[in-house]
Amino acid sequence: MDILLYILGFLCIVLGLAGSVLPALPGPPLSYVGMLLIHFTDKVDFTVTQLVVWGVLIAVVQVLDFIIPSIGTKKFGGSKYGVWGCNIGVIVGMFAGPPGIVLGPFVGAIIGEMLKTHDFSISLKAGFGAFLGFLAGTLIKVVLVIYLLIVAISSLF
Repeated sequence: MDILLYILGFLCIVLGLAGSVLPALPGPPLSYVGMLLIHFTDKVDFTVTQLVVWGVLIAVVQVLDFIIPSIGTKKFGGSKYGVWGCNIGVIVGMFAGPPGIVLGPFVGAIIGEMLKTHDFSISLKAGFGAFLGFLAGTLIKVVLVIYLLIVAISSLF
């Protein structure tokens, strides 16, 4: 039974790593499920503190993944219109599949900023900030999942 749990656990973690980059999969939560599966083996016994801290980190990263593009929009000179456009783009993008998840905040920030400034260069700059925010959120997810993978591998030895 332990071998099956290890295989499923590591499969979830690896899929979680892929999901951190591919918007179609919920990367960090999937990796957390993998850590739980490994925890239920006879050989590995993560502490309750570890499991809770990882769960909180996963939740925080998931929330930040939606907030960071708006922060990027604001940092690159976007107004409230650009930030709202970015937020709407994140939501609409979730329903448009992987390309929508990547492009939604970018396009939303541009449209929102165009409504206010009518200046494409300013709007493009705000959209670029949203895109950089998306990349930053992706990087944070990848780092967290790689950390979980390292902990999972080291728990075997």
